[in-house]
Amino acid sequence: MNEPEGLRLRRLNRPQVIRDEAHEPQYKSTSTYSGKVFRVTFLTLVSLVLFPLLVLVFLLESPIHPEVFSLNEPPLMTGCYEPNLKLRQAERLFEDLLIGPESLANIGDVFYTGTADGKIVKIEGRNIHVLATLGKPPCGSPEHEHTCGRPLGIRVGPNGTLLVADAYLGLFEVNPVTGEVKSLVSTGKMIGGRRLGFVNDLDVTRDGKKVYFTDSSSRWQRRDFMHLIMEATADGRLLEYDTESKEVTVMMENLRFPNGIQLFPDEESVLVAETTMARIRRIHVSGLIKGGMDTFIDNLPGFPDNIRRSSSGGYWVSMSAVRPNPGFSMLDFLSQRPWLKKFIFKLFSQDTLLKFVPRYSLVVELQDGGTCVRSLHDPHGMVAAYISEAHEYNGQLYLGSFRSPYLCKLDLSKV
Repeated sequence: MNEPEGLRLRRLNRPQVIRDEAHEPQYKSTSTYSGKVFRVTFLTLVSLVLFPLLVLVFLLESPIHPEVFSLNEPPLMTGCYEPNLKLRQAERLFEDLLIGPESLANIGDVFYTGTADGKIVKIEGRNIHVLATLGKPPCGSPEHEHTCGRPLGIRVGPNGTLLVADAYLGLFEVNPVTGEVKSLVSTGKMIGGRRLGFVNDLDVTRDGKKVYFTDSSSRWQRRDFMHLIMEATADGRLLEYDTESKEVTVMMENLRFPNGIQLFPDEESVLVAETTMARIRRIHVSGLIKGGMDTFIDNLPGFPDNIRRSSSGGYWVSMSAVRPNPGFSMLDFLSQRPWLKKFIFKLFSQDTLLKFVPRYSLVVELQDGGTCVRSLHDPHGMVAAYISEAHEYNGQLYLGSFRSPYLCKLDLSKV
């Protein structure tokens, strides 16, 4: 036997490793098959769950019927609007003792405000007294607001009494000593063919003969304010109440969420915050151009609430939500996408949506021409959140809130 043949025989006689190859392919095939079955079953179940939900969402009627509107690109947060932390130097007052003190008025060192549970309270030093209630119990929840009442704007009239705008019940006069309540304008009254739906803020002339107030919407009430903002309904009005004749006159219509109000020094025109449009309108209520309207300031960096005079002769404007630039503003994005607004409101409640609105408190001081003088910020609302009004008195800026359980006080000499 030659050498090549011996090598060939040794290769043939090598021990063989026996494998169960017949079972291995079967195992792989079973695994692949099981995986396919799982995926098909999973996708089928998901489809069975999601498809009816999508059909249901599609068939559900949206609670809002939004209009298309456009906002200008938000102003850059530079210069006068440069972010800072000045509002974080504020001190919280009466924490957990006041819920939603929206607006403030003072007679000397005594302050008055309305709260979310329908009360007008009197603040003397460190003491809080319930001065009056405008509605009927039960109170303390959105479901009861329409009967309990929700005091918003509050002013001191020339005769020393308090004038109060209640979102659901109308205009009232309240004696600051006795707490006696007198109804001036009821929301049950038809004015210009419509009932008052959302009485918001007010101001009064120096002689006390005229009271101007905003009716934010005839369609949406205060507890549905997010619906009003997202729908951008142009059904808000500025009205005038004559304290002598007791007549109410419509001064301007077709406003989108008219909110805070402030008389001009000459009392021939009124500033009105048009919240949805991020601007302040000047409406002429007397004089040669009575009935006219122009824009006091457009394209604010946030959505304005109440307007109050500053000691420098300008105006404090409060905003609880901003339009960051650089950044992303949800309302600006949605303004021209009504279909998306409808879909969102089919899926989420107002309270859920509020959680997605970034908290950012901003107070701006404006001069007569609408020029920004200075701004005070609290990014993320760490100290002062959901602010609705900045009320200046004796070198201090008192901050009201439509939602927070406290007031804030800021020493202006330190900022």
